[in-house]
Amino acid sequence: MSWLSRHRLRRFVKYSFWLFPSLAVVAAWAVGRCLVALAADLDLRIIGEHNIDGARAMIGVFAASMLTFIVYTVSALLLAVQLASGQISPRLISLTFGRTSTKAATSAFVFSFVLALVALANLAAGSEHELLVVVAIIANMVSIAVFFWFVEELGTSLRPVSILQFLFLQGREAMDSVYGSAPISDQSPFDESAELPQPELGRTVTRRDYSGTFLAFGRQDLVALATKADCIIELLPQVGDFVSIEDPLARIYPADARIDEETINKMMAFGAERTMELDPTFALRIMVDICSRALSPAINDPTTAVLAIDQIHRLLRVAGLRNIDIGRVHGTDGKLRLVFPTPSWEDMVDLAVTEVRHYGASSLQVARRTKAMIEHLIAALPSSRAPALRRELVAIENSVARMFPESEDRRRGGTADLQGLGGSPRRT
Repeated sequence: MSWLSRHRLRRFVKYSFWLFPSLAVVAAWAVGRCLVALAADLDLRIIGEHNIDGARAMIGVFAASMLTFIVYTVSALLLAVQLASGQISPRLISLTFGRTSTKAATSAFVFSFVLALVALANLAAGSEHELLVVVAIIANMVSIAVFFWFVEELGTSLRPVSILQFLFLQGREAMDSVYGSAPISDQSPFDESAELPQPELGRTVTRRDYSGTFLAFGRQDLVALATKADCIIELLPQVGDFVSIEDPLARIYPADARIDEETINKMMAFGAERTMELDPTFALRIMVDICSRALSPAINDPTTAVLAIDQIHRLLRVAGLRNIDIGRVHGTDGKLRLVFPTPSWEDMVDLAVTEVRHYGASSLQVARRTKAMIEHLIAALPSSRAPALRRELVAIENSVARMFPESEDRRRGGTADLQGLGGSPRRT
């Protein structure tokens, strides 16, 4: 199986909503048939000859209740998608369908429903199969508890703070995938002797098949391919870029290296929209979108914007402590084999702060919280991260001076506050 096929399979398993409920149907039928075959003569003295009608009625009620739970879960999913796309960010639709809690709850209800149907069918045939009935009852009782857990989970997960914390975790996981745990160093992370040859010395590979957003690439597979051909592969687009057909996709050094262009194309995944698999800045992008939407005149919710800045603050600190300029991979022989573009620290700071500062220029909460974030990052991160942060700090101070004509408002807007408004400006 090629890397592209494995990638598509992983994404299907991770984000497909119908896969696990469908597997639950098969699993419930298989469990029911196994219980009938293995424990056909087992007498637990629970149902008895005269209680079959009562057992049949009870299993029928359980089956009906599970069907109701399934309908409720699907309706709640559609409601969550509508709320996520309309009030928070449309970029959350695919993440909502991939939520583990929704898929787990639906699968549990489907399993219990099908198992109850199998038990009901055996009771209707006149056979008791007490173990199957007992297991079906237990499964339905557990599903009732799962239902109440799902209601609580759904209610709490739709809060903006829950979504923002989920985005932070996804962004941190993406940073682990792209950058690993390499700490930042004030020295150059690159060996000067390992610099790439001039572009005119390489062979350019173009995009085939279809246009789309660059989602991911097979790092280890590309390194193995470059090692086998004794060459260097340089990826030209950055993860998250839109690439059209015939656009430059990669460059191979030396130009005569024996690597098929179709092979390179099949080691890079494209899709309709960005994902966070190898794109840590996409998490920042969604957080900024949520913050900007909260600051729009139609919503005017600066407190939600402050909650978004809290998570932007966390993710920037994680990025600032990583060596995020290491888009180079060496093979087992120690030679440079793969080069890919990554966002710089300045790019991340611009993405995280610029739009927030622009849309929140008239909000005291946003100005105070953003300034507190930048001052904390300057103090907590290595000195090489400070210049980009200081530029944003000056821009915030200029924005406050321009937006607030009253001297008292300028004083308040220029005070750093980790709560936005209401917290103590003093901190250690």
